[in-house]
Amino acid sequence: MTMTVPTTLLALAGSPQGEASPYSSLVLMFVIFSIFYLVLIYPMKNKQKKLEDLVKGLKAGDKVIVNPGIFGTIVGVEDDAFQVRIDDKTKIKVLKSAVAGLQGSPSETEKK
Repeated sequence: MTMTVPTTLLALAGSPQGEASPYSSLVLMFVIFSIFYLVLIYPMKNKQKKLEDLVKGLKAGDKVIVNPGIFGTIVGVEDDAFQVRIDDKTKIKVLKSAVAGLQGSPSETEKK
């Protein structure tokens, strides 16, 4: 009877000494979720909160960047929108959620 090397190793290893505790897998899942939260979810929530606070404080005359990359100056404030002047005679109405930030202020990626 000839045994190959992998078969010999399996024979020497024997059977496992019982099942792992179900609590160990729960602890592992909790650790993975905690790392995921700290790396991805928490920074996004923090950035969104800062942007919401910025938008609440905007007033006429502030120079902003609208989400698709349009530079403009706020000339009017409404309940859910801004009137933004993008050229001498061109004004557009944009939702407050479309404002990406102030002109000239460094973005989050540039700070890192």
